[in-house]
Amino acid sequence: MLTIVFDGIAYGMLLFVLACGLSVTLGLMNLINLAHGAFAMAGGYVTAILMNSYGLPFMATLPFAFVLPAVVGLALERSLYKRLYNRSHLDQVLFSIGLVFMAIAAVDYTMGSQQQIIHLPDWLQGRVNVLGVHVGLYRSFIVVVCGVLVIALQLILARTRFGSRLRAAVDDPRVAQGLGINVGVIFATTFAIGSGLAGLGGALGTEILGLDPTFPLKFMIYFLIVVSVGGAKSISGPFVASIILGVADVAAKYYVPDVGAFVIYTVMIVMLVLRPQGLFSRA
Repeated sequence: MLTIVFDGIAYGMLLFVLACGLSVTLGLMNLINLAHGAFAMAGGYVTAILMNSYGLPFMATLPFAFVLPAVVGLALERSLYKRLYNRSHLDQVLFSIGLVFMAIAAVDYTMGSQQQIIHLPDWLQGRVNVLGVHVGLYRSFIVVVCGVLVIALQLILARTRFGSRLRAAVDDPRVAQGLGINVGVIFATTFAIGSGLAGLGGALGTEILGLDPTFPLKFMIYFLIVVSVGGAKSISGPFVASIILGVADVAAKYYVPDVGAFVIYTVMIVMLVLRPQGLFSRA
């Protein structure tokens, strides 16, 4: 039982890293970016290509999996996304959905439709017994990395000048601009960081979730569930939601495999009925 709980926590933390960029752009920038999974897919493919074609070790590929999607996200934000900030949510949804299908077609054409396989280093493979709990080494690594990211993001948004400027830019861009805050730079930096985090999550999730051109569509609903259940106005809400959903999903697929895939949707419905505004958002 404890092993399943630990695996669920690791899975939930991975979901958080994949979805936290969407939480930031949706909750703090009021931008619906359903193409968020495409940036996660990009990070996964960066890691797979660098490992399989160029022989780089897994750990050495992770900075590239963050930086390259962040650069692509920055370029797209400056050229395309910034034109959508004042448009309707329907326009944002249609535009980002179009980007998703373009990304899927491009990856399928260039890389093929087969699933990408990566080989983790020996020190991340296997399980160890800790106080009677069989702990996976790679999942332990994910828990540590994601835990550090959660703390860092919370501190940046709540305790730094950048976080306060971002909140000011979202609350009233005109006043923030009048106070000397470069709203465009703040939004571009935030979008790039969110894209980079998605890419890092895609790289970390390649071994667990699998990676193929349909990745953005398969996991889009999971990202939206995390953000909707946790609330899009903070980091703590999506984090707690990710842990709850991760444990529920893993436990359900283990104990009731016939209906396990539907349990996460049941949990989502129940939590939204009880807290429609999100776990830590005000009504």
